[in-house]
Amino acid sequence: MNNTHDPDILRGLHAAIIDLVDEINRPRRDDRLIEEAGIPLDRALFPLLARVGRYGPVGVVELADRTGRDHTTISRQMTKLEELGLIERHPSAADRRVREATVTGKGQEMVDLLNAARQRLANRILVDWTDADLDQLRTLLRRFADDLMR
Repeated sequence: MNNTHDPDILRGLHAAIIDLVDEINRPRRDDRLIEEAGIPLDRALFPLLARVGRYGPVGVVELADRTGRDHTTISRQMTKLEELGLIERHPSAADRRVREATVTGKGQEMVDLLNAARQRLANRILVDWTDADLDQLRTLLRRFADDLMR
């Protein structure tokens, strides 16, 4: 079966994805989210805290792969999160050489504040969208992400 799609549609989809990734990766977006959440957290640390909250227990190598950063940089940042009492690390049950991170109670409170701030900001951006629009977008993005990860 040949599933050749319209090249103009694929180019437009690619352009939209690149625009989204570029916008999401802008430092000012992270600064705005941290400000909205009212938390005292370095911009470089918050994406790691959020990912530990989502994927934990998780090791440095997996976080480095997910964020596209060097594992030595991630390791240093994880040490900072641990010193702040936001995560804790323990040897992995599957491989004792690997130290996996989970969020602490204090870390989860911060993740909850970030999630609430993200929701407030999203509501401002999506003010003209219906729930049906958002549900359709969510469904299609989830399908795309699942297919991409396969």
